[in-house]
Amino acid sequence: MSSETSPPDPPPTPAVDLRGVGIRRDGRWLLRDVTWCVGPAERWVVLGPNGSGKSTLLDITSLWLHPTVGSVEVLDEELGRCDVRRVRARIGVTSAALADRLRPTLTVADLVVTGLRGDLETWWHDYTDDDRTRAAAALDRAGAMHLSDRTFGTLSSGERQRVQLARTLVTEPDLLLLDEPAAALDLGAREDLVARLTALALDPTVAPLVLVTHHVEEIPAGFTHALLLREGEVVAAGPIGEALREDTLGATFGLPVRLATEDGRWRAWART
Repeated sequence: MSSETSPPDPPPTPAVDLRGVGIRRDGRWLLRDVTWCVGPAERWVVLGPNGSGKSTLLDITSLWLHPTVGSVEVLDEELGRCDVRRVRARIGVTSAALADRLRPTLTVADLVVTGLRGDLETWWHDYTDDDRTRAAAALDRAGAMHLSDRTFGTLSSGERQRVQLARTLVTEPDLLLLDEPAAALDLGAREDLVARLTALALDPTVAPLVLVTHHVEEIPAGFTHALLLREGEVVAAGPIGEALREDTLGATFGLPVRLATEDGRWRAWART
């Protein structure tokens, strides 16, 4: 019997690998010295107040923005040395900016199927019956199948978020980036969305997931890691139970806070 042993498997490639990233505009750092790594099976929440750099970070991660300094690798491709159009096709993004670009008179079924090609209109490509079946399955997963024949402009905020989620899922992306999906939702719509994101977070077949929010109450159960930003700099990053604490959250938002967790959900309030 040979005494030789097989070499160990190489470590898995991160979905996101940012090193020393900074963005400078008009003499001001929007992000500074951000080093951040998202592993293949991780679910990250990015927390911070308005102006902390959350959306800028997502623009870099989705390869729409080049940093002033630092290196960016997403899905094993280096920004500046890859065809960003090809890599972007592997990233699913939901954001208010995308919603604003969608034609209000487009039906939900058409809106979701256009996500397969990254289009905004159905006439840009031909879509097959199989494409339509995939779109219907994504709508069902997002709890929006009953909205198929509605036009996007007639939907409530919560319904629009479900449809955007379906449009993101239809491509079966290798990375999911959700920019404040619960913004402007009422309690019922928010909790419905959080429940659906919890199901995604707990599904091992779902790609690495990044959720941007202002509120710890919007963090779904099953999220594994947290990144906290203030004025463009990292306050804390790592496993959620280590990075998200009363002191780090207080430093992030600039006030003393209480923080509690129950059944995988979080809540915070100002300490008096």
